[in-house]
Amino acid sequence: MSSLTRTRPRSRTWALAALTATQLMVILDGTIVNVALPTIRADLGFSDAGLAWVVNAFFVAFALLLLPAGRLADLLGARRVFLAGLVVFTAASALCGLAPGAELLVAARFLQGVGGALASAVVLGMIAALYADDERGRTRAFGLLAFVGAAGASLGVIAGGVLVELVSWRWVFLVNVPIGLLVVPVALRHLDPARGTGALRTGLVPRALFRARRFVVANAVLFTMTVAGFSFQFLSALYLQDVMGLGPMATGLSYLPVTVAIALSSLVLSGRLAERFGAERVLVSGLVLFVGGLLLLSRTPAEGTFWLDVAPAFAVMGTGFGLAMPQVTSIAMGDAPLEHSGVASGFVTTTQQVGGVVGLAVVSIVADGSGLGAGLLVAAVVLAGGTTLAATRLRTGPGSGQVPAGPAAAPTLERC
Repeated sequence: MSSLTRTRPRSRTWALAALTATQLMVILDGTIVNVALPTIRADLGFSDAGLAWVVNAFFVAFALLLLPAGRLADLLGARRVFLAGLVVFTAASALCGLAPGAELLVAARFLQGVGGALASAVVLGMIAALYADDERGRTRAFGLLAFVGAAGASLGVIAGGVLVELVSWRWVFLVNVPIGLLVVPVALRHLDPARGTGALRTGLVPRALFRARRFVVANAVLFTMTVAGFSFQFLSALYLQDVMGLGPMATGLSYLPVTVAIALSSLVLSGRLAERFGAERVLVSGLVLFVGGLLLLSRTPAEGTFWLDVAPAFAVMGTGFGLAMPQVTSIAMGDAPLEHSGVASGFVTTTQQVGGVVGLAVVSIVADGSGLGAGLLVAAVVLAGGTTLAATRLRTGPGSGQVPAGPAAAPTLERC
């Protein structure tokens, strides 16, 4: 069994704090810069086409390196890859904040993406290993990560607006530096130093992962969730700003009903309900609520008001997402073979990135031609397909590789 699973609860808590803080930094970095773009363009002399690379350089590097980073973690050890990514990300953030010109800023953003990919790719696998002997704790940890992921995007918009307005655009990057400097020693002390296999195998994604049925199905469900989630964020932001006339900071604050709902459902309800009814039932129930929230939002009239027409749909979606996300993550990682936990973690994160890209590409075209409501309906249909898949293909049974998450279930040993 991993040495970290035998450490004191306090050490485990610090390890989880290091992982979630790093994940929050990376997620914030994807959105916090958006509010600062006009100021960056004026200060550094970007063209409109060049300005897009302040965003794209990060995401290109991030998306391309997720799977290789996970594979590297299996070979060299997850902590080594995580720490390397954290150090690179922190140093690159400092370079971004101090960049004197456009070219160096874009290069530093690419380097940020490299560091973000190395660190993020292994987080899920490290959390699964951290709570290998505690299924309840593992579900709660994944719930916390789901909350961090969902809240981080909204928090980034708010924080970006505050920092640009009160200090400087440079602090949307420099804010990562003190956080990174605090997290590094915590990670060194409390994360599992176990080494990887050290054996290079052919192929980026091992075939064993594709033979793990529940891992494959859970990733397919997760794909539909991120298609719907990214579509919701994109289309609802357009509605709040273009139709309701809200500014960037007010738009960010408008997502508080989603954030609060996700916090309550992922941190409080999801794990408890899974212990009583099973992970699969909680997952399906959450997906049904998520679909319902999208349908409610798609019917919002042009003259609608926030508290009567928007906030209820936001709360329903947030509750559904918060219930479902910890369970789909736990099912996927629980069925991944131990020796491939790093690449499995990278694969799950890649699934989310691909789902987001596909979702935005499709719904933006639909919304442009047929309206925001039509785009939300498309997202709801895709998610309904994932809901059906979860209800029919994620039943616990012989050979599933998953122990039911009920009260009488024995702790899983996949991470031992």
